[in-house]
Amino acid sequence: MTRYAAPLQDMRFVLNELAGLPAVAALPGYEEVTPDLVDAILEEAAKFAAEVLAPLNVVGDRHGSRLEGGQVVTPPGFREAYRRFVEAGWNGLDADPRFGGQGLPQLVAKPVHEMWKSANLAFSLCPMLTAAAVKAIWAHGSEAQQETFLPKLVSGEWTGTMNLTEPQAGSDLSAVRTRAIPEGGHYRLRGTKIFITWGEHDMAENIVHLVLARLPDAPEGVKGISLFIVPKFLVNRDGSLGPRNDVQAVSLEHKMGIHASPTAVMAYGENEGAVGYLVGEPHRGLEYMFTMMNHARLAVGLEGVAIAERAYQQAAAYAKERVQGRPVGRPWEERVPIIRHPDVRRMLMGMKAQVEAMRALAYFACGFLDRAERHPDPAVRREAQSLVDLLTPVVKGWCTEQSVEVASTGIQVHGGMGFIEETGACQHLRDARITPIYEGTTGIQANDLVGRKLVRDGGATATAFIRRARTDAQALERLGDAELMPVAKAVTQGLEALEEASRWLLKTYPDNPSAAAAGAVPYLKLFGLVAGGWLLAKAAGVARQRMQSPEADAAWHRAKVVTARFYADHLLPQAAGLAHTVTHGSDSVLALEETAF
Repeated sequence: MTRYAAPLQDMRFVLNELAGLPAVAALPGYEEVTPDLVDAILEEAAKFAAEVLAPLNVVGDRHGSRLEGGQVVTPPGFREAYRRFVEAGWNGLDADPRFGGQGLPQLVAKPVHEMWKSANLAFSLCPMLTAAAVKAIWAHGSEAQQETFLPKLVSGEWTGTMNLTEPQAGSDLSAVRTRAIPEGGHYRLRGTKIFITWGEHDMAENIVHLVLARLPDAPEGVKGISLFIVPKFLVNRDGSLGPRNDVQAVSLEHKMGIHASPTAVMAYGENEGAVGYLVGEPHRGLEYMFTMMNHARLAVGLEGVAIAERAYQQAAAYAKERVQGRPVGRPWEERVPIIRHPDVRRMLMGMKAQVEAMRALAYFACGFLDRAERHPDPAVRREAQSLVDLLTPVVKGWCTEQSVEVASTGIQVHGGMGFIEETGACQHLRDARITPIYEGTTGIQANDLVGRKLVRDGGATATAFIRRARTDAQALERLGDAELMPVAKAVTQGLEALEEASRWLLKTYPDNPSAAAAGAVPYLKLFGLVAGGWLLAKAAGVARQRMQSPEADAAWHRAKVVTARFYADHLLPQAAGLAHTVTHGSDSVLALEETAF
């Protein structure tokens, strides 16, 4: 496996030119977020990712975590790496300073998180879930709960998990059976949770589980679910750790990838009952958990970007080193590195274009998180939140689906060597494969995009998004640049396809939701494809302007223009086909009887 080098130049470019970092830094409370500060954070994070986390990626994959006597032992080097991670203060970049966080914009934290995920995805899942737990307790917990749990979670001394899934309750959380019985000032929980990422480990002194369960008087369905804080060790009044709670990992799953991340089956209340503390009001647990889940879904979308980046870096490095064959049409010349063969170049360009489009869309969406929380104008906050809500399932679904494709292409670039584990290309695909599944499958994201985000406001937010992108495409076309005009036209055609599919779904959903659902995943892919193309086109326009400056890195900015042109020629033409699938494909999806399968 090759070394990881954070793509700092592209990260900075996207932050400043596409995601609106200057505008975010101007929001109240972010006055000290200067370009120099951001650069320093990114530089130091890149060093930590490359020097500490990346070398452990293959170690974690080969050793995995293991369960011994009820305790999880993480792979060699992980405990020390986590200790250094916490001591360096990386865990609380965007957390509230009242609880020990650094209070940085979420947009600044996201490139740092991408680095952790590229360097070592399995490791990164632990602080990611901790951050999600912080968000939920910060948003919905009592003042006492916040004071008790947030400082340690923000610092990383304690870690967090989310416990939703049960054997009979996967995507259908209405089937949750875990019970919570009142007992004085707390509750006793009994039940089993599965697929709990980092549910047990040896890297932190305590683990704070957020658990969905039912009270005795709970109504049936999702409206009867409450949320509870269940710590591994109970916490004394003075903040010290008390006795072990009645919660334990009873087994670990044997997975295709992310081997270093312990995925546990958690048993609550096998003896006296696990002590838990109700978060917020009864029966509102799923609503509260969505605070965690929405954070986690954007984070998983960023995992897609990160794994694709790592796979691309490895494939490009291999293609430059692997000598095989002579130049096409010149058999008399010496053998050359495979990067000089047109089809290998095509695969690498496809990987590069997709990764840059994915990063642009993920950062663009995350930039509106800060606006939704901090902008002084309530109308702007509402508009920003609507855009985040719209784009979250797209970032999660599209970026993760693309990561699987990019990682698979990375294996193809390696040829037969890509199928051999020692090269490391396989690990990227194995690790990437979970990302379109956990935190809600692509189908769930697509149904959310259509049923809740598109239809709920009558397409208003999607229409505004398309209008924004079309304005940029028209401006790019008016420049009259021979190389950029085809890009602008391709984006315009893609937007027309997206608009057509959106209109059809808005018309069809009220009377035939099954037909709309049949086209939901193609619609999500269409949305991501076109949104990514728009942002690459916008990047190309900025890069063309930058090339006129004598201080600019002309070759790097030139590559931005070429990458956008490749995306326009090779990827955006798929938009018309996806729109056709959305608007005409439902009948064949639903036509057969079940017995025909």
